[in-house]
Amino acid sequence: MKLALTDAQLQALLADDAPCGDLTTESLCIGAAPGRLDFSARGPMVVCGTEEADRLIELAGARVLWRVDSGTALEAGGRMLIAEGSAAQLHGAWKTAQTLVEWASGIATSAAAIVSAADGVVVACTRKNVPGTKAMSVKAVKAGGAVMHRLGLSETLLLFAEHRLFLDEVPAQTVARLRRLQPEKKTVVEVGGVAEALVWAQAGADVLQLEKFSPAAVAECRHAVNALPVRPLLAAAGGVRADNAAAYVAAGADLLVTSAPFTAAPRDVQVDFVRR
Repeated sequence: MKLALTDAQLQALLADDAPCGDLTTESLCIGAAPGRLDFSARGPMVVCGTEEADRLIELAGARVLWRVDSGTALEAGGRMLIAEGSAAQLHGAWKTAQTLVEWASGIATSAAAIVSAADGVVVACTRKNVPGTKAMSVKAVKAGGAVMHRLGLSETLLLFAEHRLFLDEVPAQTVARLRRLQPEKKTVVEVGGVAEALVWAQAGADVLQLEKFSPAAVAECRHAVNALPVRPLLAAAGGVRADNAAAYVAAGADLLVTSAPFTAAPRDVQVDFVRR
């Protein structure tokens, strides 16, 4: 996969870790000694961020001999990256590269688990990533086999109750107006119950986002909209995880919308130094 961060962003990460140099390495006078770094997985994971780790190491002056690509599934002990350089260069990039890979791989591994449980139904991740981390978060979601539900406010129509609070028209008028103004966009409406879902389905919404519905409520909604001449897609959202994804699919959800990967624990990456 391509780099998600620019050289300037990666340089800023390195500078943040060592704004005035590496005091320990410099004080020990070991900076010129040649060495090697080996990155490996301590447990099963879907890897993400190895391209960025590679470039961080290069920017620090060392070189990467071998690495796996983001999206690779590794078992415990699986190697992901080997680099060589001076002790100063390797110490300069080590912890920043390791932490970035651990965090991004946590997102990717979580996304992959939900995708696996969904068994062919599309898993879409929301825009609720940690602010400032969007580029790497999106890369990690894709590495796990999921897609983005929406990148931000600019490219999709998603009508929340908080929007509808300011409207003075019936649902059919709202849908018609959005179609007239944005004819190439689908109208997605978030609903909080089956009755509300049916109202917006009858109004012509293309997608109903079923917020915090139980699987049983999704099944009830699916039964209700199946009788319509044109059935909207049903997107189960809110609380969707790997342990309940299959239940939502069985209930009739057409896609799963989740924020769970963004709060996943980082995966543990082992980094071994070798003196050459």
